[in-house]
Amino acid sequence: MSGDGSLDRLKREGRIVVVGASLAGLRAAETMRDKGFAGSLTMIGDEPYEPYDRPPLSKQVLLGRATPDRTALPRRRHIDAKWRLGVPANGLDMAARVVRLADGDEVEYDRLLIATGVRARPWPKADEAALDGVFVLRTRDDAAALEHKLAAGPRRVLVIGAGFTGSEIASACRERDLPVTVAERASAPLVGALGGVIGEVAAAMHREHGVDLRTGIMVTGLEGDATGRVRAAHLSDGTTLEADVVVVSLGAMRNTEWLAGSGLGAGPRGIACDAGCRAFDIRGIVTDDIYVAGDVARSPHALFGYQFLSLEHWGNAVAQAETAAHNMLSESADRRPHMWVPAFWSSQFGVNIKSVGVPSMGTEILIAQGSRDEHRFTGVYGYQGRVIGAVTFDQSRWLQFYQRLIEETAPFPPTFETLDRRADGHQPLPADFPDPSVPTHGPTITLTGYSPADRRMTFTPAHH
Repeated sequence: MSGDGSLDRLKREGRIVVVGASLAGLRAAETMRDKGFAGSLTMIGDEPYEPYDRPPLSKQVLLGRATPDRTALPRRRHIDAKWRLGVPANGLDMAARVVRLADGDEVEYDRLLIATGVRARPWPKADEAALDGVFVLRTRDDAAALEHKLAAGPRRVLVIGAGFTGSEIASACRERDLPVTVAERASAPLVGALGGVIGEVAAAMHREHGVDLRTGIMVTGLEGDATGRVRAAHLSDGTTLEADVVVVSLGAMRNTEWLAGSGLGAGPRGIACDAGCRAFDIRGIVTDDIYVAGDVARSPHALFGYQFLSLEHWGNAVAQAETAAHNMLSESADRRPHMWVPAFWSSQFGVNIKSVGVPSMGTEILIAQGSRDEHRFTGVYGYQGRVIGAVTFDQSRWLQFYQRLIEETAPFPPTFETLDRRADGHQPLPADFPDPSVPTHGPTITLTGYSPADRRMTFTPAHH
Protein backbone atom coordinates (compact mmCIF):
# COMPACT_ATOMS: atom_id res chain seq x y z
CA MET A 1 0.00 0.00 0.00
CA SER A 2 1.80 3.10 -1.23
CA GLY A 3 0.86 6.18 -3.22
CA ASP A 4 -1.80 8.80 -2.48
CA GLY A 5 -5.05 6.84 -2.58
CA SER A 6 -3.54 3.82 -0.92
CA LEU A 7 -2.55 5.79 2.19
CA ASP A 8 -6.24 6.58 2.72
CA ARG A 9 -7.02 2.91 2.16
CA LEU A 10 -4.32 1.89 4.64
CA LYS A 11 -5.85 4.19 7.25
CA ARG A 12 -9.34 2.87 6.52
CA GLU A 13 -8.79 -0.87 6.19
CA GLY A 14 -5.07 -1.66 6.45
CA ARG A 15 -3.48 -4.19 8.79
CA ILE A 16 -0.86 -2.94 11.23
CA VAL A 17 1.04 -5.38 13.41
CA VAL A 18 3.10 -4.32 16.44
CA VAL A 19 5.62 -6.91 17.68
CA GLY A 20 6.42 -6.00 21.27
CA ALA A 21 3.63 -5.32 23.76
CA SER A 22 5.93 -2.76 25.37
CA LEU A 23 5.95 0.91 26.33
CA ALA A 24 7.00 1.78 22.75
CA GLY A 25 4.45 -0.62 21.24
CA LEU A 26 1.56 0.78 23.28
CA ARG A 27 2.38 4.46 22.70
CA ALA A 28 2.78 3.81 18.97
CA ALA A 29 -0.61 2.06 18.82
CA GLU A 30 -2.29 4.95 20.64
CA THR A 31 -0.67 7.45 18.28
CA MET A 32 -1.87 5.50 15.22
CA ARG A 33 -5.46 5.57 16.48
CA ASP A 34 -5.10 9.29 17.27
CA LYS A 35 -4.00 9.85 13.67
CA GLY A 36 -7.16 8.25 12.34
CA PHE A 37 -6.02 4.69 11.69
CA ALA A 38 -9.27 2.66 11.60
CA GLY A 39 -7.93 -0.65 10.27
CA SER A 40 -6.98 -3.79 12.20
CA LEU A 41 -4.29 -3.54 14.87
CA THR A 42 -2.59 -6.64 16.30
CA MET A 43 -0.33 -6.43 19.37
CA ILE A 44 2.07 -9.38 19.81
CA GLY A 45 3.89 -9.88 23.11
CA ASP A 46 5.96 -12.72 24.52
CA GLU A 47 4.85 -12.02 28.11
CA PRO A 48 1.30 -12.82 29.25
CA TYR A 49 0.73 -9.22 30.41
CA GLU A 50 -0.47 -6.08 28.70
CA PRO A 51 2.19 -3.32 28.59
CA TYR A 52 3.59 -2.31 31.98
CA ASP A 53 6.15 0.13 33.34
CA ARG A 54 9.64 -1.24 34.04
CA PRO A 55 11.39 1.50 36.12
CA PRO A 56 9.28 0.79 39.25
CA LEU A 57 10.41 -2.86 39.22
CA SER A 58 13.91 -2.07 40.53
CA LYS A 59 12.63 0.69 42.80
CA GLN A 60 9.17 0.51 44.45
CA VAL A 61 8.48 -3.18 43.74
CA LEU A 62 11.76 -4.44 45.25
CA LEU A 63 11.06 -2.34 48.34
CA GLY A 64 7.64 -3.97 48.70
CA ARG A 65 5.91 -0.60 48.19
CA ALA A 66 4.11 -1.62 45.01
CA THR A 67 3.04 -4.99 43.67
CA PRO A 68 4.08 -5.96 40.13
CA ASP A 69 0.45 -6.14 39.01
CA ARG A 70 0.09 -2.43 39.82
CA THR A 71 2.71 -1.42 37.23
CA ALA A 72 0.39 -1.47 34.17
CA LEU A 73 0.99 1.55 31.95
CA PRO A 74 -1.75 4.17 31.99
CA ARG A 75 -3.68 4.23 28.73
CA ARG A 76 -4.02 7.44 26.78
CA ARG A 77 -6.98 6.04 24.88
CA HIS A 78 -8.70 2.80 23.87
CA ILE A 79 -6.73 1.22 21.00
CA ASP A 80 -9.21 -1.47 19.89
CA ALA A 81 -6.48 -4.02 19.25
CA LYS A 82 -6.31 -7.78 18.97
CA TRP A 83 -3.87 -8.88 21.67
CA ARG A 84 -1.66 -11.93 21.12
CA LEU A 85 0.03 -12.19 24.53
CA GLY A 86 2.30 -14.89 25.86
CA VAL A 87 3.23 -15.89 22.28
CA PRO A 88 6.60 -14.67 20.97
CA ALA A 89 7.17 -13.87 17.31
CA ASN A 90 9.74 -16.29 15.91
CA GLY A 91 10.04 -15.35 12.25
CA LEU A 92 9.46 -12.68 9.62
CA ASP A 93 8.80 -13.16 5.90
CA MET A 94 9.37 -9.72 4.37
CA ALA A 95 8.28 -10.74 0.87
CA ALA A 96 4.97 -12.24 2.02
CA ARG A 97 4.53 -9.57 4.74
CA VAL A 98 3.93 -12.16 7.42
CA VAL A 99 5.01 -12.41 11.08
CA ARG A 100 5.31 -16.01 12.28
CA LEU A 101 4.43 -16.83 15.87
CA ALA A 102 5.88 -19.53 18.10
CA ASP A 103 2.49 -21.32 18.25
CA GLY A 104 2.51 -21.81 14.47
CA ASP A 105 0.15 -18.93 13.63
CA GLU A 106 0.96 -16.38 10.96
CA VAL A 107 -0.13 -12.73 11.09
CA GLU A 108 -0.24 -10.70 7.87
CA TYR A 109 0.56 -6.99 7.83
CA ASP A 110 0.60 -3.96 5.57
CA ARG A 111 2.78 -2.05 8.03
CA LEU A 112 4.88 -3.60 10.78
CA LEU A 113 6.34 -1.94 13.88
CA ILE A 114 9.05 -3.83 15.74
CA ALA A 115 9.36 -2.80 19.40
CA THR A 116 10.77 -6.00 20.93
CA GLY A 117 13.14 -4.17 23.29
CA VAL A 118 15.82 -5.93 25.27
CA ARG A 119 16.07 -8.74 27.80
CA ALA A 120 18.40 -9.25 30.74
CA ARG A 121 21.70 -10.90 29.87
CA PRO A 122 21.59 -14.27 31.66
CA TRP A 123 24.34 -15.87 33.71
CA PRO A 124 26.43 -17.64 31.04
CA LYS A 125 26.55 -21.06 32.74
CA ALA A 126 23.05 -22.50 32.34
CA ASP A 127 23.29 -25.03 35.18
CA GLU A 128 24.39 -22.30 37.60
CA ALA A 129 21.76 -19.86 36.30
CA ALA A 130 19.09 -22.49 37.05
CA LEU A 131 19.96 -22.67 40.78
CA ASP A 132 17.20 -21.63 43.17
CA GLY A 133 18.04 -18.10 44.36
CA VAL A 134 19.70 -16.88 41.13
CA PHE A 135 17.78 -14.03 39.49
CA VAL A 136 17.85 -11.47 36.71
CA LEU A 137 15.61 -8.39 36.85
CA ARG A 138 13.80 -7.31 33.73
CA THR A 139 10.18 -8.52 33.79
CA ARG A 140 7.21 -8.35 36.14
CA ASP A 141 7.71 -12.00 37.03
CA ASP A 142 11.41 -11.42 37.75
CA ALA A 143 10.53 -8.57 40.14
CA ALA A 144 7.80 -10.55 41.91
CA ALA A 145 10.08 -13.55 42.48
CA LEU A 146 13.03 -11.44 43.66
CA GLU A 147 10.92 -9.30 46.00
CA HIS A 148 9.44 -12.49 47.54
CA LYS A 149 12.99 -13.74 48.21
CA LEU A 150 14.16 -10.42 49.67
CA ALA A 151 11.10 -10.24 51.95
CA ALA A 152 12.09 -13.63 53.42
CA GLY A 153 15.30 -12.05 54.77
CA PRO A 154 18.23 -13.78 53.04
CA ARG A 155 21.56 -13.96 54.90
CA ARG A 156 23.43 -12.22 52.06
CA VAL A 157 22.54 -10.92 48.60
CA LEU A 158 25.20 -10.85 45.87
CA VAL A 159 24.64 -8.46 42.96
CA ILE A 160 26.85 -9.19 39.95
CA GLY A 161 27.36 -5.95 38.03
CA ALA A 162 27.12 -2.32 39.17
CA GLY A 163 25.43 -0.62 36.26
CA PHE A 164 22.25 1.36 36.95
CA THR A 165 20.01 -1.65 37.59
CA GLY A 166 22.58 -3.43 39.76
CA SER A 167 23.14 -0.27 41.79
CA GLU A 168 19.38 0.24 42.26
CA ILE A 169 19.03 -3.37 43.45
CA ALA A 170 21.88 -2.88 45.94
CA SER A 171 20.22 0.32 47.15
CA ALA A 172 16.89 -1.49 47.67
CA CYS A 173 18.66 -4.26 49.63
CA ARG A 174 20.26 -1.74 51.97
CA GLU A 175 16.95 0.06 52.42
CA ARG A 176 15.54 -3.31 53.52
CA ASP A 177 18.56 -3.66 55.85
CA LEU A 178 19.83 -6.74 54.01
CA PRO A 179 23.57 -7.50 53.79
CA VAL A 180 24.60 -7.03 50.16
CA THR A 181 27.84 -7.52 48.22
CA VAL A 182 28.28 -5.98 44.77
CA ALA A 183 30.90 -7.47 42.43
CA GLU A 184 31.90 -5.24 39.49
CA ARG A 185 34.62 -6.00 36.95
CA ALA A 186 35.29 -2.30 36.28
CA SER A 187 37.01 0.11 38.67
CA ALA A 188 33.74 1.55 40.05
CA PRO A 189 29.95 1.46 39.61
CA LEU A 190 28.41 3.25 36.60
CA VAL A 191 31.74 3.79 34.81
CA GLY A 192 30.42 2.49 31.48
CA ALA A 193 27.62 5.07 31.51
CA LEU A 194 29.16 8.03 33.33
CA GLY A 195 32.95 7.47 33.45
CA GLY A 196 35.46 7.03 36.25
CA VAL A 197 35.22 10.54 37.74
CA ILE A 198 31.54 9.97 38.51
CA GLY A 199 32.14 6.28 39.23
CA GLU A 200 34.24 7.29 42.26
CA VAL A 201 31.24 9.20 43.65
CA ALA A 202 28.96 6.22 43.03
CA ALA A 203 31.46 3.91 44.80
CA ALA A 204 31.53 6.23 47.83
CA MET A 205 27.70 6.18 47.95
CA HIS A 206 27.65 2.37 47.96
CA ARG A 207 30.19 2.13 50.76
CA GLU A 208 28.65 4.89 52.88
CA HIS A 209 25.36 2.95 52.81
CA GLY A 210 26.96 -0.28 53.95
CA VAL A 211 27.34 -2.09 50.63
CA ASP A 212 30.29 -4.50 50.48
CA LEU A 213 31.48 -3.17 47.10
CA ARG A 214 34.19 -5.17 45.36
CA THR A 215 35.58 -3.64 42.16
CA GLY A 216 38.02 -5.04 39.63
CA ILE A 217 36.48 -8.42 40.48
CA MET A 218 34.69 -11.01 38.38
CA VAL A 219 32.49 -13.84 39.59
CA THR A 220 33.97 -17.01 38.11
CA GLY A 221 31.29 -19.46 39.24
CA LEU A 222 28.21 -20.04 41.39
CA GLU A 223 27.86 -23.05 43.66
CA GLY A 224 24.67 -24.79 44.80
CA ASP A 225 23.92 -27.14 47.69
CA ALA A 226 22.48 -30.66 47.47
CA THR A 227 18.93 -29.29 47.14
CA GLY A 228 19.78 -27.06 44.15
CA ARG A 229 19.84 -23.77 46.06
CA VAL A 230 22.63 -21.27 45.46
CA ARG A 231 24.96 -21.09 48.45
CA ALA A 232 28.20 -19.41 47.34
CA ALA A 233 30.04 -17.54 44.60
CA HIS A 234 33.66 -17.94 43.58
CA LEU A 235 35.49 -14.70 42.77
CA SER A 236 38.44 -14.00 40.49
CA ASP A 237 40.67 -13.04 43.45
CA GLY A 238 40.37 -16.60 44.74
CA THR A 239 37.88 -15.87 47.52
CA THR A 240 34.53 -17.56 48.06
CA LEU A 241 31.52 -15.56 49.17
CA GLU A 242 28.51 -17.18 50.82
CA ALA A 243 25.23 -15.85 49.43
CA ASP A 244 21.72 -17.28 49.27
CA VAL A 245 20.40 -14.77 46.73
CA VAL A 246 22.37 -13.81 43.60
CA VAL A 247 21.13 -11.15 41.17
CA VAL A 248 22.83 -11.19 37.78
CA SER A 249 22.89 -7.62 36.46
CA LEU A 250 25.17 -7.79 33.44
CA GLY A 251 23.27 -5.51 31.10
CA ALA A 252 20.85 -6.24 28.29
CA MET A 253 20.62 -8.17 25.03
CA ARG A 254 18.52 -6.87 22.14
CA ASN A 255 15.65 -9.11 21.12
CA THR A 256 16.53 -9.68 17.47
CA GLU A 257 17.19 -13.44 17.22
CA TRP A 258 13.71 -14.07 15.80
CA LEU A 259 14.73 -12.02 12.74
CA ALA A 260 17.63 -14.32 11.80
CA GLY A 261 17.45 -15.07 8.07
CA SER A 262 14.66 -12.53 7.48
CA GLY A 263 16.86 -10.16 5.45
CA LEU A 264 16.33 -7.30 7.92
CA GLY A 265 19.39 -5.38 9.17
CA ALA A 266 19.18 -6.90 12.64
CA GLY A 267 21.86 -8.28 14.93
CA PRO A 268 23.19 -8.24 18.49
CA ARG A 269 23.40 -4.42 18.47
CA GLY A 270 19.79 -3.92 17.43
CA ILE A 271 17.81 -3.20 14.26
CA ALA A 272 19.20 -0.43 12.05
CA CYS A 273 16.70 2.22 10.98
CA ASP A 274 16.82 5.65 9.39
CA ALA A 275 16.03 8.90 11.19
CA GLY A 276 12.36 8.33 10.34
CA CYS A 277 12.37 4.90 12.07
CA ARG A 278 12.17 2.86 8.83
CA ALA A 279 14.14 -0.38 9.11
CA PHE A 280 17.07 -1.14 6.81
CA ASP A 281 17.51 -4.51 5.17
CA ILE A 282 20.89 -6.27 5.27
CA ARG A 283 21.92 -4.48 2.03
CA GLY A 284 21.43 -1.08 3.63
CA ILE A 285 18.25 -0.38 1.65
CA VAL A 286 15.44 1.18 3.63
CA THR A 287 12.12 -0.65 3.85
CA ASP A 288 8.92 1.32 3.52
CA ASP A 289 6.60 -0.98 5.44
CA ILE A 290 8.71 -1.99 8.48
CA TYR A 291 9.46 0.46 11.29
CA VAL A 292 11.40 0.18 14.55
CA ALA A 293 11.08 1.93 17.93
CA GLY A 294 12.44 1.71 21.46
CA ASP A 295 15.41 -0.11 22.98
CA VAL A 296 15.83 -2.48 20.01
CA ALA A 297 16.33 0.34 17.47
CA ARG A 298 19.67 1.80 16.36
CA SER A 299 19.25 5.04 14.47
CA PRO A 300 21.47 7.92 13.27
CA HIS A 301 21.40 11.11 15.33
CA ALA A 302 22.22 14.49 13.76
CA LEU A 303 23.48 15.96 17.05
CA PHE A 304 26.02 13.22 17.52
CA GLY A 305 27.70 13.18 14.11
CA TYR A 306 25.08 10.82 12.59
CA GLN A 307 26.48 7.98 14.66
CA PHE A 308 23.95 5.17 15.03
CA LEU A 309 22.77 5.19 18.64
CA SER A 310 20.99 2.47 20.57
CA LEU A 311 19.19 4.01 23.54
CA GLU A 312 17.79 2.12 26.52
CA HIS A 313 15.67 5.02 27.74
CA TRP A 314 12.04 5.37 28.78
CA GLY A 315 11.58 8.78 27.18
CA ASN A 316 13.28 7.72 23.97
CA ALA A 317 10.93 4.73 23.64
CA VAL A 318 7.90 7.04 23.87
CA ALA A 319 9.24 9.71 21.50
CA GLN A 320 10.49 7.21 18.92
CA ALA A 321 7.22 5.28 19.02
CA GLU A 322 5.25 8.46 18.35
CA THR A 323 7.55 9.38 15.44
CA ALA A 324 7.35 5.86 13.97
CA ALA A 325 3.54 5.82 14.23
CA HIS A 326 3.28 9.25 12.59
CA ASN A 327 5.57 8.22 9.71
CA MET A 328 3.82 4.87 9.16
CA LEU A 329 0.65 6.76 8.30
CA SER A 330 2.15 9.75 6.41
CA GLU A 331 3.19 10.58 2.88
CA SER A 332 6.97 10.90 2.54
CA ALA A 333 6.81 14.73 2.48
CA ASP A 334 5.04 14.77 5.85
CA ARG A 335 7.39 12.38 7.65
CA ARG A 336 9.56 13.70 10.44
CA PRO A 337 12.88 12.62 11.98
CA HIS A 338 13.31 11.19 15.46
CA MET A 339 15.54 13.77 17.16
CA TRP A 340 15.03 13.10 20.85
CA VAL A 341 17.98 14.14 23.03
CA PRO A 342 18.84 11.13 25.19
CA ALA A 343 17.85 11.50 28.86
CA PHE A 344 18.02 9.06 31.70
CA TRP A 345 17.29 8.94 35.43
CA SER A 346 18.04 6.65 38.32
CA SER A 347 17.34 6.75 42.03
CA GLN A 348 19.77 5.04 44.40
CA PHE A 349 20.88 5.52 48.00
CA GLY A 350 18.53 8.50 48.34
CA VAL A 351 20.13 10.40 45.44
CA ASN A 352 18.40 11.30 42.18
CA ILE A 353 20.78 10.84 39.23
CA LYS A 354 19.76 12.30 35.86
CA SER A 355 21.63 12.68 32.60
CA VAL A 356 21.10 14.21 29.16
CA GLY A 357 23.01 13.81 25.92
CA VAL A 358 25.58 11.06 25.44
CA PRO A 359 28.00 11.25 28.38
CA SER A 360 29.77 8.09 27.18
CA MET A 361 31.00 9.98 24.09
CA GLY A 362 32.71 12.52 26.36
CA THR A 363 36.49 12.64 26.76
CA GLU A 364 36.45 15.36 29.45
CA ILE A 365 34.19 16.33 32.32
CA LEU A 366 33.83 19.62 34.20
CA ILE A 367 32.12 19.75 37.60
CA ALA A 368 30.20 22.94 36.82
CA GLN A 369 28.19 23.21 40.03
CA GLY A 370 28.25 21.77 43.49
CA SER A 371 30.63 19.23 44.92
CA ARG A 372 31.30 15.56 44.31
CA ASP A 373 32.11 15.12 48.01
CA GLU A 374 28.57 16.20 48.92
CA HIS A 375 27.01 13.95 46.21
CA ARG A 376 25.22 17.03 44.92
CA PHE A 377 26.66 18.42 41.70
CA THR A 378 26.38 18.93 37.94
CA GLY A 379 28.98 17.41 35.61
CA VAL A 380 29.26 18.57 31.99
CA TYR A 381 30.91 16.31 29.37
CA GLY A 382 32.96 17.58 26.45
CA TYR A 383 33.90 15.96 23.15
CA GLN A 384 36.04 17.65 20.46
CA GLY A 385 35.50 21.07 21.98
CA ARG A 386 31.75 20.97 22.44
CA VAL A 387 29.22 20.03 25.11
CA ILE A 388 28.03 16.47 24.50
CA GLY A 389 26.31 15.48 27.76
CA ALA A 390 25.58 16.34 31.38
CA VAL A 391 24.81 14.49 34.59
CA THR A 392 23.29 15.77 37.83
CA PHE A 393 23.25 14.28 41.30
CA ASP A 394 20.33 15.91 43.17
CA GLN A 395 20.56 19.02 40.95
CA SER A 396 18.17 18.20 38.14
CA ARG A 397 16.88 21.75 37.73
CA TRP A 398 20.01 22.49 35.68
CA LEU A 399 19.44 19.73 33.14
CA GLN A 400 17.21 21.65 30.78
CA PHE A 401 19.82 24.40 30.52
CA TYR A 402 22.53 21.88 29.57
CA GLN A 403 20.20 20.12 27.16
CA ARG A 404 19.93 23.42 25.29
CA LEU A 405 23.73 23.70 25.18
CA ILE A 406 23.93 20.18 23.71
CA GLU A 407 21.29 21.05 21.09
CA GLU A 408 23.17 24.24 20.20
CA THR A 409 26.55 22.38 20.04
CA ALA A 410 27.89 24.94 22.52
CA PRO A 411 31.64 25.08 23.16
CA PHE A 412 33.30 23.02 25.89
CA PRO A 413 34.33 23.92 28.48
CA PRO A 414 31.35 26.28 28.91
CA THR A 415 32.56 29.86 28.68
CA PHE A 416 30.46 31.25 31.56
CA GLU A 417 31.00 31.15 35.29
CA THR A 418 28.21 29.19 36.95
CA LEU A 419 26.68 29.65 40.35
CA ASP A 420 28.08 27.41 43.06
CA ARG A 421 31.23 26.48 41.16
CA ARG A 422 33.71 25.04 43.66
CA ALA A 423 37.41 24.32 43.67
CA ASP A 424 37.08 21.07 41.69
CA GLY A 425 35.12 22.84 38.95
CA HIS A 426 37.76 25.15 37.46
CA GLN A 427 39.50 22.70 35.17
CA PRO A 428 38.05 19.88 33.05
CA LEU A 429 39.20 16.40 34.05
CA PRO A 430 39.60 13.33 31.81
CA ALA A 431 36.17 11.65 31.93
CA ASP A 432 37.88 8.26 32.35
CA PHE A 433 35.61 5.89 30.44
CA PRO A 434 36.74 2.28 30.14
CA ASP A 435 38.11 1.00 26.84
CA PRO A 436 34.98 0.48 24.68
CA SER A 437 36.42 -2.74 23.23
CA VAL A 438 36.33 -4.36 26.68
CA PRO A 439 32.86 -5.77 27.40
CA THR A 440 31.02 -3.65 29.92
CA HIS A 441 27.37 -3.49 30.84
CA GLY A 442 27.28 0.17 31.81
CA PRO A 443 26.17 2.45 29.00
CA THR A 444 22.51 3.16 28.46
CA ILE A 445 23.54 4.61 25.10
CA THR A 446 25.59 2.54 22.70
CA LEU A 447 27.37 4.01 19.68
CA THR A 448 27.10 1.48 16.89
CA GLY A 449 28.94 3.00 13.95
CA TYR A 450 27.89 4.86 10.85
CA SER A 451 26.69 2.22 8.43
CA PRO A 452 23.22 0.70 8.60
CA ALA A 453 24.44 -2.21 6.48
CA ASP A 454 27.59 -2.85 8.50
CA ARG A 455 28.21 -6.47 7.55
CA ARG A 456 28.92 -7.30 11.17
CA MET A 457 25.23 -6.66 11.75
CA THR A 458 24.27 -9.98 10.17
CA PHE A 459 22.97 -12.15 12.94
CA THR A 460 25.37 -14.25 14.96
CA PRO A 461 24.24 -16.13 18.07
CA ALA A 462 25.04 -14.40 21.35
CA HIS A 463 28.25 -15.70 22.87
CA HIS A 464 29.36 -15.60 26.48
